[in-house]
Amino acid sequence: MKRTTLSLFAGAAALAAVTGFAAVSAPGDTGAETAEPAARLPVERTSLLCPAPSASDLAETTYTSFTPVTEGAEKKGSATLTAAADGAAAEAGKGGEDAGSGKDGEDAKDGEEGKDGNDGKDGKPVLRPGAPGTPVTGTASGADAPALTGTAEGSHAPGWTVQQTTEVAAGTGRGLLGLNCTAPDTEFWFPGASTASGRTDYVHLTNPDDSAAVVDIELYGKDGVLKSTVGEGVTVPPGGGESLLLSTLTDVEQTDVTVHVNVRSGRLGAAVQALDDKTGGDWLTAAADPAGELVVPGIPADATAVRLMLFTPGGSDADLKVRLASPSGAITPAGHETVHVKAGMTTGVDLGEVTRGEAGSLVLTPTSGSVPVVAAVRVVRGKGGEQESAFIPASDPVGARATAAENRAKGTTLSVTAPDRTAKVEVTASAGTEGGTTATKTFTIEGGTTQNVEVPVPDGLKGTYALTVETVSGGPVYAARTLTGEDEDVASFTVQPLPDDRGTVSVPKAEQNLSVLQQPPA
Repeated sequence: MKRTTLSLFAGAAALAAVTGFAAVSAPGDTGAETAEPAARLPVERTSLLCPAPSASDLAETTYTSFTPVTEGAEKKGSATLTAAADGAAAEAGKGGEDAGSGKDGEDAKDGEEGKDGNDGKDGKPVLRPGAPGTPVTGTASGADAPALTGTAEGSHAPGWTVQQTTEVAAGTGRGLLGLNCTAPDTEFWFPGASTASGRTDYVHLTNPDDSAAVVDIELYGKDGVLKSTVGEGVTVPPGGGESLLLSTLTDVEQTDVTVHVNVRSGRLGAAVQALDDKTGGDWLTAAADPAGELVVPGIPADATAVRLMLFTPGGSDADLKVRLASPSGAITPAGHETVHVKAGMTTGVDLGEVTRGEAGSLVLTPTSGSVPVVAAVRVVRGKGGEQESAFIPASDPVGARATAAENRAKGTTLSVTAPDRTAKVEVTASAGTEGGTTATKTFTIEGGTTQNVEVPVPDGLKGTYALTVETVSGGPVYAARTLTGEDEDVASFTVQPLPDDRGTVSVPKAEQNLSVLQQPPA
């Protein structure tokens, strides 16, 4: 009897150790234990991947790394951002494993980029991040700047964000190209790509691991799948990056194309670089996972053209109601009250100057019967020869916290949307890369509206800074940051949505009823 009881206890204890939440009770115990609510704890390790920034010799790229201060995070940590090129990054990463920290993992004191503005081509880390709460920058120039792989541990991991911003002075894809470097994953959707004349779109794949990844790239146009065998079984070398021109994957020219990146083995970072002969270029990052309701946040108030692209991966058509969440409430765009999306086909809709000079976000909801959809918009600013374009994918909500790095004293716009219920958010500006102290403001966003909030700017700001958005109450809320180029004569800009930074993870608490160890009566 003792042996059986102890054996059961040992098995249950092992289960508790694995699952993290099992409650252990004696056999026949009628007072069932219930697990305590899950606690949210800071993550201990984070990976980020940045694509090769540009094929232009005129490209100037800035990387900005930032980790917000997170309560309960480890006191020590490190972070590295290293070149990923032809499989060399894995070995290079080993050499620079602790380059972002001081001795024994202490935070670096200088907080500066690599020596002489190192661009990562020699395998050394691009950045030497300082303590959480202070952003740091690194730079790269020209057409041969590599893709980057990065890892943050300990105090640097929770909410680690890296912004990659590239300025191209002239040529195809001129303007300001920006994106938040992404975590590796196994599936990505990119509505908004194109194989049309005048567009040069590349899908960039970056492999952070020490084994090859195999991926299938599927293209869908207005009539369905664009057949191609070239995109099947693409191999991305260990620690390396690949860039594939979409027009080499199919000989069909399509204005609106949805790219589906499906990883067979391993994991990758993926992004589409969309370059236009007339309206410049930008990065198209992965859309939120297919869902029946979607929000595309932060369409600039002065947008002169907005094109909505949608795709449903299932076997059923989708009918969606289109609303614009404006500063005064939800508006239905005239002539575009609803949109029909055929199953397996990409649908494009020109919405024109839908924002009409005010902040706005698109809210897409099913007219009946929810069918999963992915969506993005292409936004154009300016007129004539001074037009520039950017892309905004449907986004996940801010959640507990979201971050945008590399903000400037001028040229930064933060748009916050509460599509349903009124919500309150707290926005914090970090210290600057070269000096300044933090500043915080709280905003109330009325339900059904989008507001371009007056962002706080660090006192005594020098350099650039990071913005952190936290949901205080209500919600959900969505946010996007628009960064405008410094040349006032050109409408160059880039927009990044701000989804939850996943700086914390839910960890159920374990409970044990140790009464099982009591000896049975003689």
